[in-house]
Parts: sequence; C-alpha cells; structure tokens
Amino acid sequence: MPDTIFHRILRREVPATFLHEDDLCFVIKDVHPQAPFHALVIPKATLESVGTATDADAALLGHLLVVARKVATAAGYGHAFRVVTNAGAGAGQSVPQLHLHLLAGRPLSWPPG
Repeated sequence: MPDTIFHRILRREVPATFLHEDDLCFVIKDVHPQAPFHALVIPKATLESVGTATDADAALLGHLLVVARKVATAAGYGHAFRVVTNAGAGAGQSVPQLHLHLLAGRPLSWPPG
C-alpha cells in the first residue's frame, strides 16, 4: 500500500483539520486553499485516482460526492460549490491517492484551467 501524505494524516501522524470522517472517507481543510473554502474529500481505501477506478468503486465514488455536498452545506456553501478531481500528473494530480477538491466562497470561473 502506498504511504501518501493522506495515509499519514488518516493515521494522525501529520496534523490536519478534520471536517468529517466516516467508515469510507474523511474530509480535511486544504493547507494551500485555492478558495475561501477549500476541503479535500479522501477515501480511506487506497485508490490512485478516478482514472484507475473500476465499476466496483461506483458506490464509493457516489459516497464521496454525497459527503462533499454535506460538507459544503454544513459550511454554509450548499448553494454554490465546485467539486474537482485530477487523474494523473498531467492533469495536476500531485498525490497518488484519489481526492476530491471541494471549493467555495468566491465566484468560480469557467473553464477552470
């Protein structure tokens, strides 16, 4: 199993601000926020990216999106937020563990990158 920064955070070896945790995932504040509200939704199961997900991961992927909505709503941003995930280094993924970026609190333009 890879030992990413997210695995170390989950084991509480690296400090982080937890916003949510359940049996399948956890949510932390991003340490380099790109919006006034920027959180990361991370599955506890090792999964490199949405690009390596299989049909067997469908329920987990859906759960991550539902959790993202719940966290955005709890933070007061349920009316307007963005969920982004990067698959592979060429798309900007810097940690080889699936994670969703939850962004809110400012106007978010399109296209994003």
